[in-house]
Amino acid sequence: MALIALAADKGSPGVTTAAVALAAVWPRRVLLAETDPAGGDLVYRSAAAHGGPLNPNTGMLSIAATARRGLVPDQLWDHVQPLSGGLEVLVGLGNAEQAAGLAGLWPTLGHAFSSLADSPNAPADVIADCGRIAGETPAVDLFPHAALVLLISRTEPEAIARVRDRAAALSNRLHGGPRGAASLATPLVGVILIADTNSAGKIAGQVNDMLVHAQTGARVVGTIADDPAGADQLAGRKRGRLDKSLLIRSARKVTADIYQQYGAAWSVSAQAHHGHVSGHAGAGA
Repeated sequence: MALIALAADKGSPGVTTAAVALAAVWPRRVLLAETDPAGGDLVYRSAAAHGGPLNPNTGMLSIAATARRGLVPDQLWDHVQPLSGGLEVLVGLGNAEQAAGLAGLWPTLGHAFSSLADSPNAPADVIADCGRIAGETPAVDLFPHAALVLLISRTEPEAIARVRDRAAALSNRLHGGPRGAASLATPLVGVILIADTNSAGKIAGQVNDMLVHAQTGARVVGTIADDPAGADQLAGRKRGRLDKSLLIRSARKVTADIYQQYGAAWSVSAQAHHGHVSGHAGAGA
């Protein structure tokens, strides 16, 4: 089972860019799901595989009716669209008002997302872009079904303080209290920092020490380059060798580290839940 949920505490630290970048280099088949209740971005910033725009009515909006009758994981594929480049996407809601149509369905979606990796027909991991999670956003109901919840943060002092507090609150909500850094309770809570490559290693170590000292139950799992040019290339707004960008190179390292650190735990979890070990490819994308 591998549902990876990405979220932020406040502002716009780059959750969607991080989600797309990680999905683009994920070492297994992956479905990128825009699950932000405030609405998705990809329909506005990305082209479909056929060269035209994505259909805003096929995705989270269309899946609502299906989910009310029960949702088999493979049914997710009926609502997916390929981006230019081939990445498979479940397009998000058009606006916050449409989230009412998903009321009560978030746990159902979370179960379907987490079970898709064990589908006998078309298995895939799911990376869910949950947007901001301040307050009582319903997307938090996906988290108990996730293998990993990743909080995306920039490195300004106020952003780091907020991500520390958010990680502690999530750990308390999901696990019933603070946990040490070595805890393997699921979902694991991790932090990805959007950082300048020259200082990324140093600040990641400092933030990780802070998270451990505060007993948040979270740890820094990696850094993604603060690379506006790469983000523009990823969104199709600028031409260039995307695979050579700092953004994609750093995302590739994060995915490799995630599988190295947590892949075995996911396999054990899958065995406990499904009675067999799911195949998880080694990180080598």
